[in-house]
Amino acid sequence: MMFAGVASRTPSSVVVVNAAVRQRRGPGSQTPRGRCAIAHASAAASYATSGAKIAGVGKALPVKFLTNNDLSELVETNDEWIATRTGIKKRHIITGDESLTSLGAEAAKQALERANVKAEDVDLIILATSSPDDIFGSACTIQAAIGAKNALAFDLTAACSGFVIGLVNGAQFIRAGGYKNVLVIGGDVLSRYVDWRDRGTCILFGDGAGAALLTATDADKCSLKGFDMHSDGSQNHHLVAQFINENGKPMGDGASGVGSFCNISMSGQDVFKFAVRTVPMTVSKSLEQAGMTAEDIDKLVLHQANQRIIDSAATRFGLTEDKVVSNIAEYGNTSAGSVPIVLCEAVESGAIKEGDILAFAGFGAGLTWASAIWKF
Repeated sequence: MMFAGVASRTPSSVVVVNAAVRQRRGPGSQTPRGRCAIAHASAAASYATSGAKIAGVGKALPVKFLTNNDLSELVETNDEWIATRTGIKKRHIITGDESLTSLGAEAAKQALERANVKAEDVDLIILATSSPDDIFGSACTIQAAIGAKNALAFDLTAACSGFVIGLVNGAQFIRAGGYKNVLVIGGDVLSRYVDWRDRGTCILFGDGAGAALLTATDADKCSLKGFDMHSDGSQNHHLVAQFINENGKPMGDGASGVGSFCNISMSGQDVFKFAVRTVPMTVSKSLEQAGMTAEDIDKLVLHQANQRIIDSAATRFGLTEDKVVSNIAEYGNTSAGSVPIVLCEAVESGAIKEGDILAFAGFGAGLTWASAIWKF
């Protein structure tokens, strides 16, 4: 929105000023400032404001999965205990050669194929993840894997809110006029950072990735209708996986040691209360910005963290079961991957159709939370 406003105002104001200069000094004269203004107007015109829409979606899951019964052999739990508290029945886990890059690339290729866009025509790749294969990020390795040789690629770290924040960012890049095709990928492989003997976390997390290709359209047809995004670092301690080695590595005994991170630590009750409180708030703000109400929502597309959180939000908005998408029973909490994966499955099944109003929301570590209203 901010970018769109700047782009729309600048060219006209420059042209008006420049015309006045030419009128005073004669038709054939230009000051250096006038020549600079003309050049600026020409450059700005090439970045005409556009709208953004979702043109294709994709997903990828690891082959191996663990059921609740499988976990009962690792920790003291059972299928009924997990399912009644979370809604989760199983979760997929990377093995062998699988990686965040391989999952992200597979999801991205699906999205491109369904949008009928070639990889070399992608201008930007945004990878939302907290678990890259390389500490410097995995967006560039996905770029190479899919052959998007002309795209800028970077990682965005906002945990379970990442994909929603990525969608908003991707749309803004297009709306500013500089990009036509933006690939937004959300994925995580948090099984690497789970203590598989900790019942409080191992029952929750799975691996997976999803993708959406955003393409440019007319400004008045932009699919992003409203958004709302927040962070509260003072509550960070409720969900962390912190670096565990000491500082001063060059001078210490572990000068050649390997840096590493702790397994995930979570205060489940605090995170649950945070989600139940913030999801209705942020979606309501996005609806207000879009000039809509809950009655306009065709599908509620939430981060798949806990079925009780999804049900609570649906109840707050008065949404019936057919207006809520959920696949948490099959995949568990795939962090940044959960929203694009459930979006993709809903599109594939026909549950989400062209023209539907979608209310996206993500929430999680940071703590961060975000929502967006899209017309699909």
